[in-house]
Amino acid sequence: LSLLLLGEFLTALAMGFFEDEIAKVAALAIFIPLIISSGGNSGSQAATLVVRAMALGEITLVDWWHIMKREIFSGLMLGCILGSIGFIQVAVLSNFTPAITPHWFLIGLTVGVTLIGIVLWGTLTGSMLPFILKKLGADPATSSAPLVATMVDVTGLIIYFSVAILILGGTLL
Repeated sequence: LSLLLLGEFLTALAMGFFEDEIAKVAALAIFIPLIISSGGNSGSQAATLVVRAMALGEITLVDWWHIMKREIFSGLMLGCILGSIGFIQVAVLSNFTPAITPHWFLIGLTVGVTLIGIVLWGTLTGSMLPFILKKLGADPATSSAPLVATMVDVTGLIIYFSVAILILGGTLL
């Protein structure tokens, strides 16, 4: 748990790195919990499924490529669904949140595209980390899900603000 707490410190550092973007578009901060929880949840679920399959002997280390291909498809599909829902959430919230209203479409696009990317990243990280831990001789069951959630929290913020810079650059940023 101490290592995970240290890992979450990296999440705070990532947010600090994008402090200017948050200051310019405060509405981006509203969606941080949605973004990082979606990535962490998808990654933890993928890790749990892979660890279970390993424990039951359904997959071994040599199956990593097959699992990765499957998780790319799953991550993209789930990401597109959640991205669409995220876009709709921004559209609905724009009626109640003045910070979103003027540029709701661009903010919604940012949230939607980010969700696709972070859910894909979460499922890939979650499905591959147990293989890496097993290859290194560690027990994937003891650390996969918490480690995935921490890693995806940090990288999820980087993905979110990178997408925001790409989409909102020149207009809001």
